[in-house]
This record gives sequence, C-alpha cells and structure tokens, in this order.
Amino acid sequence: MKRLEDESKPNHERWLLTYSDMITLLLIFFIVMYTISTINATKFAQIASSLSKTFTGTDYVIGQYSGSSFVQGNSGDKNSLGEIEKQLNGFIKENNLQGMVTSYIDERGLVISMQDSLLFDLGSADVHPEEKDVLIKIGNMLKTLPNHIRVEGFTDDLPIHNSKFDSNWELSVIRATNVVKILVNEVGIEPQRISAVGYGEYRPVVPNDSEEHRRLNRRVDIVIMNTEYNKWEPKSQQN
Repeated sequence: MKRLEDESKPNHERWLLTYSDMITLLLIFFIVMYTISTINATKFAQIASSLSKTFTGTDYVIGQYSGSSFVQGNSGDKNSLGEIEKQLNGFIKENNLQGMVTSYIDERGLVISMQDSLLFDLGSADVHPEEKDVLIKIGNMLKTLPNHIRVEGFTDDLPIHNSKFDSNWELSVIRATNVVKILVNEVGIEPQRISAVGYGEYRPVVPNDSEEHRRLNRRVDIVIMNTEYNKWEPKSQQN
C-alpha cells in the first residue's frame, strides 16, 4: 500500500528535462547561425555561379565577382579580364596578327595564345628580335594586374633531338622561360607572380594528324590566372 502511495506523488523535477532539451536546442540554433554568418563569400559565389549556370545558363554575380571573368578586389571593371581581352583584340586587329595571336577566357582566366612561328624558328627557343616588341606591348597591358601569370610552352608530336634539346619537353620549357625573361626584364612584371611551364607534345588542342594541326599545337600561352588562384601559389618564406 505504501508503494502505491509513493508512485502517486508528483515528480517536481521533471521540468529539468524540458529545460535541458530547450537549452540543447538553443545551443544548436546558435551554432548553425554562427556557421552561416561566417561562410566564405568566395566559395558561396562559386557554388551560386555553378548552380546559376546549370539552371539559367548565366553567371551569378556577387560584389565584383562574376564567375571566372573578372579580376577580384578593388580594381573594378577597369582591370577586368574581359576589358583586357577587348584591348588585346584591338591590338591584334591593328597589327594584323589574326591567326597568330588569339585570346579567350576559360575557367582559369584569360589565355593569350601565340603561334610558335610568331616568336621562334622551328626547333629553336630564341625569340625573334623583330617580334619581341609584340611580346613587350602585350606584357605592358598585363603589367598592372594583380593576377599571377603562367607562361606555358607546347609543341607538336614530331620528335626533336639536336645539340640543344633532347626532347619536345625541354624545348617547350625553354621557350616559356625565354618569354618569362622578356616579361620580367623588359616589361617589369614582378618575378614572384610569373612562372614558366612546359607541356611538350602532351596538351594538343587538336590531333597531330596534319601539318596545319601541328602548327596549331606549336604555341606559347600566357595565362592570366583568376585571382582566386592566388591562394594556391607558393608564398615566399622570406620576411
């Protein structure tokens, strides 16, 4: 009988369970709100741009970031990659360089592609002295940009073996390096934001099945990287 009476007494501590549940929910709520408030704006813009392209075919624009077409920061439209591309296209037309120099924007940034015959003799990595001025003028358009620049060398698939080069890989690297030297030493581009890369025959734009196609594959590309890529570049360890 006493046991039944004890079970019938009200439990005055049950409110603690409800209170603890409420505190737990509030904690979760504030954690979620904090996470949302500190989201990386660039990553958000990239995700939004990707979704926007999927559903609407256009870029999502936030601030000065619009997909991969514009330089980020305070430079605004003046230094947008699209504006630089317009200047380049005007320069190409004025100097009758159509077919020798082309430019386009891809996911990496602005690509300026130059046929090897504009700058080099076949199998040589020495820049033509008479065409160096073209390279310098293009470099001057890029000099004030904050973006990293990558100079990429490419060849066709015909094997090379002479007193200077044992492979197309070596030829493409030295060609890219010589272009970098001109952009640094004669244009004044900071050496810490430019690099040379050689791909040899391994990144053709078209199959190497004709002389015309091989000519297209023999090229040097100057790639003005989107500033989003700056964070992936190695930083100097010097103070």
